[in-house]
Amino acid sequence: MPDLRSVIFVIGVLLSILAAAMLVPTAVDLAFGHSDWVVFLTAAAITLFVGVAMILSSRGGAMEIQTRQAFILTALSWVVIAAFAALPFAFSELNLSYTDAFFESMSGVTTTGSTVIVGLDDAPPGILLWRAILQWLGGIGIIVMALSVLPMLRVGGMQLFRLESSDTSEKALPRAAQLATSIALIYVGITAACASTYGLFGMSWLDSIAHAMTTIATGGFSTSDLSIGHYGSPQIEASATVYMFLGGLPFVLYLKALRGRPQDLVRDGQVQWFFWIVVAAIAAMTAYLLVQRDDLAFMTAVRLTAFNTVSVITGTGYATSDYGVWGAFATTGFFYLMFIGGCAGSTSCGIKIFRFQVLYATCRSVMGKLVHPSGVYIAYYNRKPIPESVSESVMAFFFLFAFSFAGLALGLSLLGLDYLTSVSGAATAIANVGPGLGPIIGPAGTFEPLPDAAKWLLSFGMLLGRLELFTVLILIFPAFWRG
Repeated sequence: MPDLRSVIFVIGVLLSILAAAMLVPTAVDLAFGHSDWVVFLTAAAITLFVGVAMILSSRGGAMEIQTRQAFILTALSWVVIAAFAALPFAFSELNLSYTDAFFESMSGVTTTGSTVIVGLDDAPPGILLWRAILQWLGGIGIIVMALSVLPMLRVGGMQLFRLESSDTSEKALPRAAQLATSIALIYVGITAACASTYGLFGMSWLDSIAHAMTTIATGGFSTSDLSIGHYGSPQIEASATVYMFLGGLPFVLYLKALRGRPQDLVRDGQVQWFFWIVVAAIAAMTAYLLVQRDDLAFMTAVRLTAFNTVSVITGTGYATSDYGVWGAFATTGFFYLMFIGGCAGSTSCGIKIFRFQVLYATCRSVMGKLVHPSGVYIAYYNRKPIPESVSESVMAFFFLFAFSFAGLALGLSLLGLDYLTSVSGAATAIANVGPGLGPIIGPAGTFEPLPDAAKWLLSFGMLLGRLELFTVLILIFPAFWRG
């Protein structure tokens, strides 16, 4: 059994930070004269008490985090944070059950964007801001995890980025702590720029801040049931499209660009693939819409498809219209886009572009050997040979992703959900996208009507997808706990 003192200590620190974050919506509710400020203050007190107790009880001894502790810490921290972040939802005037509160909280910290709340336009301002804060913290959390934890744990091919960063010439900064701090500053800066842009085009200060947080985090929580469509503004939609796309790019490349290497941002293979996949999807969807709807202007079709394509592929989940009624091609196309995701090291979700690159390069190498058995064919990523361990990890990830998706879909169908809801619900959970397809959980619906068992299963699916599958599933292996 591994020593868990260091794990308990770190989770205690994270809960203390979460308690401090709860004071922000407390102040907002006070400023708006809303009584829910008491709810946040109470939740903050409970969270802080537990956090400090965990810190004090785990003091003493070596505070080393080995590989097994890192696996436990990564999975447990997301679960515990979601459990305590659910308290304001459960205590507020929304009168959510704890199941609904936990679902909303897990959807927030994993930046999924699925919601059970109906009537966002009339919800307390503190709750609206709290949802945005959860996604914003989850976004920066996943960037730090992708840069420091997952490469060390060799999860799903992420060791590829550890190999890159181990090369002195590839280091953005000499120390990991400096790198994380610099990335956080860039994250804050882009969020501030996004909020200013939204404010410039007519959003209130609360809406602009909340939407900026969930845009950069590619989370998709909105302050209105109609999402971005509530504003009916082409300028806001265009701004959201740009910032969602920026959220899907590797944040370490922003740092390199600021340090005099902007060419890295455009030369990176992930960025190039991501860009051209988005462009191809927008072009195909636009052509399809124009054929289907004679009354639609070209620029309107481009605006609709660009916004919704970027929203789905980055896992943001904002909506301006119900693309589920656009027709069979659009529905199928968006379903597959859910799985792709953005770049590794970004806030976006899904399988990630680099895995498709590794899989493509590996398949090309294998087919080359089939044609010319005596030839030498090497798979490359970003002009560097791909280690065999990375190819194996990526292929294992694809298998486990498909297996987990099928398991979630079957589980939802066993709970009585129809085929479309089960399949799209499983997809939106494991790909951390937000809205699914169909009248219940589509862009115009919510997850509120689903049974409690389905919400718990989907919450588990969100955790699986956000933490790259292996990080969670390895904990069920008995061998992990021996020794």
